[in-house]
Amino acid sequence: MPADPTDTLVIRTPRVELVAMSLAFMQALVAGDPETASREMNAQLPADLREQLGHFLDYRIPSLTADPASRPWLGRGIIWTHPDGHRELIGTIGFHSPPDEDGRAEIGYRVEAAYRRRGIATECIAALLDWAESQGCHRFRASVSPDNAASLAIIRSFGFRQVGVQWDEFDGEELVFHLDRPAPQPA
Repeated sequence: MPADPTDTLVIRTPRVELVAMSLAFMQALVAGDPETASREMNAQLPADLREQLGHFLDYRIPSLTADPASRPWLGRGIIWTHPDGHRELIGTIGFHSPPDEDGRAEIGYRVEAAYRRRGIATECIAALLDWAESQGCHRFRASVSPDNAASLAIIRSFGFRQVGVQWDEFDGEELVFHLDRPAPQPA
């Protein structure tokens, strides 16, 4: 039986925490209240986070309002804790929704430019996929711009295989990838 997803609002990796975004955090960003948003996430936020998350917030606030139990599946802040204890949001990761009727969840992620090329996205994706599997989800999807060589390399390194191309009204052309991981067999 899958674990209760509300038990895991924070996923820890060796270097970062993936903290589930609260409705109050999202609403504070939309309201232009970065101080409240920062307190909700318990981390310093990038100055342009509202702009980065514009369309995400437009979709996720209604989703989370309608289904508060979906929170662990939706957006998470990637939180880096510096040696002096200062916490900083250095990216975002999550699924577009809980698994769909086919049992597939679509992953999305972004790492701030200053933290790229350090393996952080790979570390976070591995942790989020493992978490989803602990919830009983073993089928995944990713949509990546054909120009995003770094993200394409990361997705392919996990075994995602291209299954098509789509047009996204905000992001333009995207390559669509699927990954099916077998569920563990009972002993």
